[in-house]
Amino acid sequence: MAEERAFRQPGPSGARSERALRSEPGGSAESGAVDLDRLIHERMRLGIVSVLAVNESLSFNELKAMLGATDGNLSVHARKLEEAGYVECRKSFNGRVPRTDFSLTPAGRRALERYLDHMEALIEAVRDT
Repeated sequence: MAEERAFRQPGPSGARSERALRSEPGGSAESGAVDLDRLIHERMRLGIVSVLAVNESLSFNELKAMLGATDGNLSVHARKLEEAGYVECRKSFNGRVPRTDFSLTPAGRRALERYLDHMEALIEAVRDT
């Protein structure tokens, strides 16, 4: 028998609406997380947007060191966030040395806020049981 409880889920505007969180016996933890922003939910991408949310801008090497990422891993995930419009990438030269800097866009900040609101609602719903 499924148990159902309400939680407030943020909508596109950031306003919260009541939703039902259904948990099936033996069901997966993902069952209540279907509306999460899957782009941000991935561990490395969540790390990128979180670190950029508290820093105005970071170089590729700074971001790589903070996240413990490899060049290739960081490049792939940063590109996905850039394609979604969540992260801005600026390339320049410091003398002859190439430099890549990243910053969070307003759309990326809104997406992170919605994601965090959703996670808080899920946590609240679970704790209220």
